[in-house]
Amino acid sequence: MATGERGDGAPGLLTVYLTPPPHTVRGLAELLMISKPAVTRAVDRLSELGMVKRKVDDKDRRSVLIQRTVKGSVFLREFGDTIVVASGDGNSE
Repeated sequence: MATGERGDGAPGLLTVYLTPPPHTVRGLAELLMISKPAVTRAVDRLSELGMVKRKVDDKDRRSVLIQRTVKGSVFLREFGDTIVVASGDGNSE
């Protein structure tokens, strides 16, 4: 497995939500420095979970864009809140 190829989709999910769109498998692979098949597997899993969705690019029908979903946005916000609370930074003094 190449550097960053964890297989769970976490790096890809964060990249899709933290960097400006559009996102493609090729672009994510280059940005994350992992193989296109690894990105495809991660996107497949994230799509099954409803965290991202695929959409054919209207400008280039050969290209598929990886898009954010409401479910993915809510998950990351709640996950971030959980991390803040767990770190103790969420307490108001």
